[in-house]
Amino acid sequence: MALKGLDIFKLSPKKNCKECGSPTCMAFSMKVAQGAADISACPYFSEEAKASLMEATAPPMKTVKVGAGDKEMSLGGETVLFRHEKTYVSKTRYAVSLCSCMDDAAIDAKLAAIPKVDYDRIGERMYVEMVYVNYAPEAGADKYLELVKKAAGLDRVLILGCADPEVAKQAVELVKAEKPILNGADASNYEAMNAVATAAGVVLGVTGANIEDTYETIKKLEALGNKNLIIDVGVSSVKEAYKTAVLLRRTAIKDGDRTCGYPSLVQANVLAKGDSHMQAALASLFTMKYGSVVVLEDMTYAQALPLYGLRQNVFTDPQKPMKVEPGIYAINGADENSICLTTVDFALTYFVVSGELERSGVPCNLIISDAGGLSVLTAWAAGKLSSSTIAKYFAEADIEGKIKNRTLVIPGKVAVLKGEIEAKLPGWNVVVGPAEAVQLVKFLKDMQG
Repeated sequence: MALKGLDIFKLSPKKNCKECGSPTCMAFSMKVAQGAADISACPYFSEEAKASLMEATAPPMKTVKVGAGDKEMSLGGETVLFRHEKTYVSKTRYAVSLCSCMDDAAIDAKLAAIPKVDYDRIGERMYVEMVYVNYAPEAGADKYLELVKKAAGLDRVLILGCADPEVAKQAVELVKAEKPILNGADASNYEAMNAVATAAGVVLGVTGANIEDTYETIKKLEALGNKNLIIDVGVSSVKEAYKTAVLLRRTAIKDGDRTCGYPSLVQANVLAKGDSHMQAALASLFTMKYGSVVVLEDMTYAQALPLYGLRQNVFTDPQKPMKVEPGIYAINGADENSICLTTVDFALTYFVVSGELERSGVPCNLIISDAGGLSVLTAWAAGKLSSSTIAKYFAEADIEGKIKNRTLVIPGKVAVLKGEIEAKLPGWNVVVGPAEAVQLVKFLKDMQG
């Protein structure tokens, strides 16, 4: 059972030093109990108290780190079953599979295709973050090791799918500095695989014939001192994989069984081999419930655009608005002499407006200022969109130094701001635009005419 704030306060140093960022030890203890602060933020807890508190306040699902440097990412760490209860912590990661059973031409084609899906959406990079490299014994160890070297050249986090401890040891040795996942431990080889993973300091993937078998193997690995694990939910059937993923998450969070509290890996590439549509459907399913890593045979833009959009929606904190970064967005090849438009930073508004501007074909600069992630009318009502905020942003971003054109189109729903903006931005011709984004195409073409 999670500790209450008062339980934590009893073990606190009671200095009220404010070094943790909270005004009192009681306030800090309450934040720790709510998961809003980490116990390590206080420098005065005794090591003994800190160790016991960190164990008691740790999330029911362990957080594991994979990758190194700027590629490091967290898996697990979840505290709720449903997003509306609080928020999800670590987003699902997507991997594309390679296998040493493939011929060289197919391998090279896939290696060349993986980097092609790479774009930004609402300030987040969307790309294939992992590569699953599977060992086929019939192809031999040498070919597998060469494939691992080639895959490492993509600069992605690797998952080494190999159940042979000797081959796994050689493969891990090639890339251990990049902190890959070694997937392949089961009831028959867990001791040898554990030795390989712990020696290299990498996450070990565990699976079993069924969920009971998997659970027992995890217990044995924990007894050996290894809690740096990820659970492969299996490939016997979609039904069993889904059942395993849900049951593990529910048992960890609702029942507090930490043996089930590890991130999960789903091999959709095996569950729906050769069926890209089913793999996309499974990736969507396990993004919501409850895959930490989902492996696909390929990733195309047709798959990526809806899939990454879904992931971003699911793993965005529902208490924080989705915003785009303030700045000047040049559309249709706009330059410093192109007409300017302005609107708020609410992501939906930006995408609707920018889409219509692109459709118009008219070169223009869309200037986005910080409006707290609110819609146009809400931002105006809250004082986040006003002549003062626009003028302030123009000064901070040096808009006049970057753009020579002095025509600024404002949203039609805040036409009342026209005179005030002209007063704050002397020399600018402020034009009231249409009330709805869909009218922008005709509006801009009429202005040109």
